[in-house]
Amino acid sequence: MTEIKQTIEKKASAAKKASVKLANLSTVIKNEALLNMAAALVKKKEEILKANALDVEAAKVKGVKTSYIDRLTLNDKRIEDMAEGLKQTAALPDPIGTGDMYVKRPNGLEIRRVRVPFGVIGIIYEARPNVTVDAAALCLKSGNACILRGGSEAINSNKCIVKILQDAAYNAGVPEGAIQFIDIIDRDAVIMMCKLRGIIDIIIPRGGAGLIKRVVENSSVNVIETGTGICHEFVDVSADLDMAINIAINAKTLRPSVCNAIETLLIHKDIAEKFLPMVKMALEKKDVELRGCKHCLEICPDMKAATEEDWETEYNDLILSIKIVDSVEAAIEHINKYNTEHSDTIITQDIKSAHKFLQEVDAAAVYVNASTRFTDGFEFGFGAEIGISTQKMHARGPMGLEALTTTKYIIYGEGQVR
Repeated sequence: MTEIKQTIEKKASAAKKASVKLANLSTVIKNEALLNMAAALVKKKEEILKANALDVEAAKVKGVKTSYIDRLTLNDKRIEDMAEGLKQTAALPDPIGTGDMYVKRPNGLEIRRVRVPFGVIGIIYEARPNVTVDAAALCLKSGNACILRGGSEAINSNKCIVKILQDAAYNAGVPEGAIQFIDIIDRDAVIMMCKLRGIIDIIIPRGGAGLIKRVVENSSVNVIETGTGICHEFVDVSADLDMAINIAINAKTLRPSVCNAIETLLIHKDIAEKFLPMVKMALEKKDVELRGCKHCLEICPDMKAATEEDWETEYNDLILSIKIVDSVEAAIEHINKYNTEHSDTIITQDIKSAHKFLQEVDAAAVYVNASTRFTDGFEFGFGAEIGISTQKMHARGPMGLEALTTTKYIIYGEGQVR
């Protein structure tokens, strides 16, 4: 235990030391490093795929569910997408040093507020190797050193990826130690990171509800919570039904293991008899298991009955709960009771219903006539994302570069005293 603690403290201290230089690194060097990292990933993708194959095989031996394997698995396209994220991050404006306030006081003081890095950011995540790249990229561009701790299931993939990123970044002028990886799979490593107040400035957990809860409850370092996603689609009485089906299929089946996939479909009672059999047939063709409320079972008796637990479950799988509701008000009430404040969408042609839904649903991202799958830093034009915040302080929704900065006041005077 002492050895683990010493290893983590050593890496954290190295990151802290590097963060001082990194905070003042030029945009040119940061961008060159990001482009070098992108090129290195593509050049060495065979190494990455070999390492990833070891992780995938080990996961299959353990008998983990298919959706979990999907999150873990890398292929040529996913590696190319990671590289593209690095390139897009390089192309984004550098937030460091930008000002968002200037005032000249009556006494002559000139006060400016500018953006600065946090310093050292710890990211704790599970079986998604792409997070390693996204986190390193966004931390680097925003001038923060990072300490990455991925899940044990992706240990080979992450070790390989981090080594490639470190070499490419340091060769471009990034201070050594700025990108750290904790390769200790013991869960105590997570708790130890969370206790390094004064060295690590921010902890960001990215994963399931259990991981987030463990970090929040045990951390003395400030935590930005990223979200579990109990996301909803509400099909209003005026909805284009073909659109509603296409969005449901996309939001549930494209990648059911991700946090912006829908877990519950709500249907207005006035269209339920027509729409439910249609959407049921379409989703079952995609091998989705459906669990319906008692009114759903009256229309489609062969559906499995939903329980109270279903409304509050993030399946991360090809399972969808369905409920028939009386009105847009009832849909909003259900969503605000069970959602995790992540992403929810309404399918409607009624502008009043759309406006009401947008105003009253309490979530980080609220949609009209679009899939919740767009809640993503890449899709929002951020280049990549560090996670999707479901809290209401500092940052909410997909967190890009600006979310990884804080502010500093710079004051110019001419000898003023108070």
